[in-house]
Amino acid sequence: MWKDFKDFAMRGNVMDLAVAVVIGAAFGKIVDSLVKNIIMPLVGMLTGGIDLTKKWTYGSGDAQVALGVFVQSIIDFLIIAFAIFMVLRIIAKLNRKKEVAVVEAPAPQLDAKEELLKEIRDLLKKEQAE
Repeated sequence: MWKDFKDFAMRGNVMDLAVAVVIGAAFGKIVDSLVKNIIMPLVGMLTGGIDLTKKWTYGSGDAQVALGVFVQSIIDFLIIAFAIFMVLRIIAKLNRKKEVAVVEAPAPQLDAKEELLKEIRDLLKKEQAE
């Protein structure tokens, strides 16, 4: 059972998925920092110095509805989704170039017997047409 698990865990797809999850988590932190520390303060400056994460909070006591934080999460999602879209688009273009290269295979060469048979066929067709 241990050997089966080890074979499964070391298979290429599982290792690729693990690396993607780790890189995705790190990328998520970078985007979160970008939105919190750069984009939202710029939005605040455009709206007259309002911090939307604090200003768009409604409720009383511990029961708070934080619309500003929700808007910030939406911006995080849109940036991550756009980045993933761009990466997939680049990968698709690279795959298309590989497919085009494969399609351009040279035509097979006919040997002498096949050439002779082709000529005989063409002559018989010509005689039948006359």
